[in-house]
Amino acid sequence: MSKRVRLRFAPSPTGGLHLGGVRTVLYNYLFARKHGGDFVLRIEDTDQARYVPGAEEYIMETLKWCGLEPDESPYKPGRFGPYRQSERKALGIYEKYALQLVNAGHAYYAFDTPTELEAMREKHKIADNPSPQYDHTLRRKMRNSLNLEPAETKRLLEAGTPYVIRIRVDPDQQVILNDLIRGEITFSTDGVDDKVLLKADGMPTYHLAVVVDDYLMEISHAFRGEEWLPSAPVHILLWRHLFGEDKMPRWAHLPLILKPDGNGKLSKRDGDRLGIPIYALDWKDPKTGETTTGFRETGFLPEAFVNLLAVLGWNDGSNQELFTLDELIALFSMERVHKGGAKFDFEKAKWFNHEWIKRLPATVFSARVLELFKEKGIAIPEGDMERPIGDEGVKEGAQGPSDEEVDAIEEAAEALAPITDVTGFPLFDVMTADPGIYGLMRTPLSKFERVLDVVKDRCTLLPDFIPQATFFFQGSGDDRPGCNTA
Repeated sequence: MSKRVRLRFAPSPTGGLHLGGVRTVLYNYLFARKHGGDFVLRIEDTDQARYVPGAEEYIMETLKWCGLEPDESPYKPGRFGPYRQSERKALGIYEKYALQLVNAGHAYYAFDTPTELEAMREKHKIADNPSPQYDHTLRRKMRNSLNLEPAETKRLLEAGTPYVIRIRVDPDQQVILNDLIRGEITFSTDGVDDKVLLKADGMPTYHLAVVVDDYLMEISHAFRGEEWLPSAPVHILLWRHLFGEDKMPRWAHLPLILKPDGNGKLSKRDGDRLGIPIYALDWKDPKTGETTTGFRETGFLPEAFVNLLAVLGWNDGSNQELFTLDELIALFSMERVHKGGAKFDFEKAKWFNHEWIKRLPATVFSARVLELFKEKGIAIPEGDMERPIGDEGVKEGAQGPSDEEVDAIEEAAEALAPITDVTGFPLFDVMTADPGIYGLMRTPLSKFERVLDVVKDRCTLLPDFIPQATFFFQGSGDDRPGCNTA
């Protein structure tokens, strides 16, 4: 690749982050990491009417929980900032390019009022076209600078008459998109309307902002959901008019995540109906006070959540299903992303979580399980939380052992199997199922962690540890299971 690989996730802060959005993050992140590039978070808060307080912070918390934190963001700015579109708008960035389009004849001022727009839709509505669009046909009948005399347009502008700027889409053009997943796609402009680029309040719409920002931030690849395909012709025309199509990022439109029955895109409404999580984390709507349960609060591990999202629309060509994040980075390619939608199976999602609970040492999730015990009012004696020999903790990111060391660890594991303390549980978490996950570990365990390790094979979600492990902490003193030293 000739220029530095740079990808971005550009969400609107309008609510909780759907699992489809997190998968988009993941594919962008994996591609950037594999090619030694940058992963950027850009907040597209141009729709102030739909802006929800707290949503931006929720997005950041989600990415942190998933281990997919960006290289650049509003909280970690780089040389391409600002990273919120509202702040970029204040610098006059978008207006500059909108006016450039007007002056070149590729866009125009439209002074139509909401009442006039509604009247147009009613007047021109027919059975074959129940929702008329502001396009190359109807713009001739509207109040815009293409129809008005230049002097009248100037008068309206000087008088401060509210207006929007629309792209001028002429008919009988072919627009070609080379998609990394779908190949070459040809669009006709005959059915493309004159989208608003700059709103009356000076805010850009998504169409203008995404093109301008991708150019100025030197984005090399743009991955987004396939629902954005109908907007592609407008975006390609904007690239053509403003910067040249040769400067465009490489596009990929990701397949939808479908309902369990495969009929349509999975939505929050489906989650409510089926009683399954759809958002990554709990989301409390500040307007309604309604809380939507997330995967984290349901009891999923982030390793399992990321793993299951990766294979919802991608595979490495083998029968392998469990992948660490490092493995995903090494194996991921856009050539293996499916064109068709992937059905979401919650039972399969729980299988992933069960496998990861079994695979990981209890030291990884013991803090979260302890929170669940506390929420249920189950007290764990302080002594049961203490590690008998030091408290070094798990060292994430440590280099894994060599093949020779793995052989030695396996021999040591067999030799250490009989070595237990008076509770009958292993003293050390000698090795995970995959030594490459957290490297070589000899982490001393507390009794609480040893109990979790003993019962984890019977736990699918983290709350399952409560009925499975509470027994070991009932009673007090020598009455508790495993404390008989006779």
